[in-house]
Amino acid sequence: MPWWREHDENSILISDLNAPPSTDGPGKHEFVSPFQSSGDILAASGELLAHLQRSGLRFVPNSAAASMASWEQTLAAQFTSPATSAGVTSAGVTSAGVTSAGASEVLPENHVAASQTLAPTLQERPRDRQQPSPTPSRLTPVASSSVNSAPYPGVSLPVAEVVTALDSLSQSVAGCTRCKALASCRTQTVFGEGSPQPRFVFFGEAPGAEEDKTGRPFVGAAGQLLTKMIEAIQLKREDVYLLNTVKCRPPGNRNPAPDEVANCREYFETQLQLLRPEYIVCLGAVSSQALLQSKLSIGRLRQTFHQYHDSKVIAIYHPAYLLRNPDAKRAAWADLQMLMKDAGLR
Repeated sequence: MPWWREHDENSILISDLNAPPSTDGPGKHEFVSPFQSSGDILAASGELLAHLQRSGLRFVPNSAAASMASWEQTLAAQFTSPATSAGVTSAGVTSAGVTSAGASEVLPENHVAASQTLAPTLQERPRDRQQPSPTPSRLTPVASSSVNSAPYPGVSLPVAEVVTALDSLSQSVAGCTRCKALASCRTQTVFGEGSPQPRFVFFGEAPGAEEDKTGRPFVGAAGQLLTKMIEAIQLKREDVYLLNTVKCRPPGNRNPAPDEVANCREYFETQLQLLRPEYIVCLGAVSSQALLQSKLSIGRLRQTFHQYHDSKVIAIYHPAYLLRNPDAKRAAWADLQMLMKDAGLR
């Protein structure tokens, strides 16, 4: 699955900035503040980049050499102590891990005066004091969650009875007017389609314009990408079942409101009870949060198997999000590979 895109020489991919800066080569140094660890600084920078990426920003300006030199001088003046307080060894290496020769490359002429201002503070702190651990990323996957560890209620029905029950439920959905605003502007409801005995269910958010016209789930651009994702894990679209959290298209393709999700909960829970899949792949935050009854983001819910009755649940980015943010395809592919490995598909 490709996730590249051309960009000009004056920009750099945010995803390329996730790794800590290199300490190799001229002009590249890791600065350690006396008030916090470099890990804390890197973690905070990573959180900012992740936030920008989630907001849709893909590129940031490349650094200018002149600006970098000025920035390094400022940091060096603030965070580098004089030789007497930093503990210069006979080899010329300070306790901060920068040689005196290397420091001279970035220190301004008045660095001694600036450093002496901080010298008392540095001397009060033991040089061998353990630095605090880096702040954990808010995007670290959470432990597996279980909405209901009990088996699906009722008994597993024969295929013919599942088909009959789904058809009956589909007719009820078609006449639903619980959400007055959605019922008044829809062309038709979008119930779901696929195998009545699926091993995998793909659980989306809401119908789009194309789905509203055809009455079928995932037939627009996002649906075409989803089909490719399904085929990439050695499955066919007809082998799985596709459904959405809500059955009507919200105006302007906005996210479903909480009350709209609540009104449709009976429908999608009944569908899942009839289908009893081994795996449920939640596409996007709306379906993930609705099924797992969580307020956590996809970044926190992904890369972990959760449980919904007898089904294993994973949360991945919605195909529509991947179309807007192609760099996130790498993460989505990692999630699908995790699914393939657990399901024995590779």
